Amino acid sequence: MTDDLVQAIKEGRAILFAGAGISAVLGVPTWQELIAHIGDELGYDPEIFSTPRANYLALAEYYKVQKGTIGPLRSWMDKIFNVSDDILKNSRIHELIVTLDFPVIYTTNYDRNIENSFLLHKKDFSKIVDVRDIAKSAPDTTQIVKLHGDFDDDDSIVLTETDYFERLSFESPLDIKLRSDALAKTILFIGYSLSDINVRLLLYKLSQAWLSSGHEKYRPKSYIFLSRPDPVQETVLSQWDIEAVTEDVDSPEDALEAFLVGLANQVRNL
Repeated sequence: MTDDLVQAIKEGRAILFAGAGISAVLGVPTWQELIAHIGDELGYDPEIFSTPRANYLALAEYYKVQKGTIGPLRSWMDKIFNVSDDILKNSRIHELIVTLDFPVIYTTNYDRNIENSFLLHKKDFSKIVDVRDIAKSAPDTTQIVKLHGDFDDDDSIVLTETDYFERLSFESPLDIKLRSDALAKTILFIGYSLSDINVRLLLYKLSQAWLSSGHEKYRPKSYIFLSRPDPVQETVLSQWDIEAVTEDVDSPEDALEAFLVGLANQVRNL
């Protein structure tokens, strides 16, 4: 465990990025399962879209064009992606996310499972989906920023190819907030796959923002949790001043839990 990360969390100078892997531990459908459902809704054999050559984003775009809306799909996702309180209560990972007391949590997950964990543990938070939420967020509460949208607003959902192209510009009000937060604080990424081009582009753009400033030596160090060591990825990330951290545990879920437990213990004992 790195002392800098522990110190930053203790002092409220760290923000969390929580990806799909955080929801996967709850049994939420994977991206592949979502695409299989879309294919089935459109009358296609789901196996067609389970190959490496499948264009998942284009299929989601096709769904929206054919249906005229993502409303029915969003309703299905809302029902399937949000788990029961009993399941959430048994998630040590979600409990630890609440316990670590990050001032800001960014997530690309559509579901409300992080928010509901805060409710279960009786901790206040402000959900931020658009610029209006920034203005009305309560002071001294954790901000949960939904970068890819929220089920309460169909228009906020980033799902289709067009949606992703627009997000890749990183020029929305939430992106401006993100850049501001990232310039001032240490970032910890958990639950992300480094094969996700959106995540890689985000990491690159944050690095370039510091490089172009001419003051990159003052940049707070950032970290990403990997469920297993990956020398290639670790080398690439290091040039962007991002340190990979791992745990010697076979199960990705158990590895993440062990990492967060160790982090929470060190923050508590600091």
